[in-house]
Amino acid sequence: MRLTRFTDVALRVLMRLTVTTDGEDPPTTREVAATMEVPYTHAAKVVARLQHLGLVDARRGRGGGLTLTTAGRSASIGTLVRELEGPGEVVECEGDTPCPLRSACRLRSALRRAEEAFYASLDPLTVSDLAASPTGPLLLGISRGRPAPG
Repeated sequence: MRLTRFTDVALRVLMRLTVTTDGEDPPTTREVAATMEVPYTHAAKVVARLQHLGLVDARRGRGGGLTLTTAGRSASIGTLVRELEGPGEVVECEGDTPCPLRSACRLRSALRRAEEAFYASLDPLTVSDLAASPTGPLLLGISRGRPAPG
């Protein structure tokens, strides 16, 4: 299974926000985009979606920036990936050229089970878990423009 770029960026944005320390100015969408090396416009769409899901607070203007909500900090990665990826099949059995095996295929159900096993393996992980060491210190280093710890 392959995640969309949107989901990848969303997870990286959440991980970055997890390591924002008390007293530090919250990063802006532009700063997070630069740190994660993604286009600002893409990051802005991701932030809007994460805000809609109640995982991120975004404030504009002076003193603004992005902060992770309590729900965002404890969000299940499996649940989040399911939400961001949306419904869909691992393989396209219908469509313009329907598969001739679709009426008696065992592959489709096997792939559905495999997909659910993938999500289930992510269910116990939270956003905070993803930002634990060694990832957290690395995120802090690159967010502050310091070289990554070696």
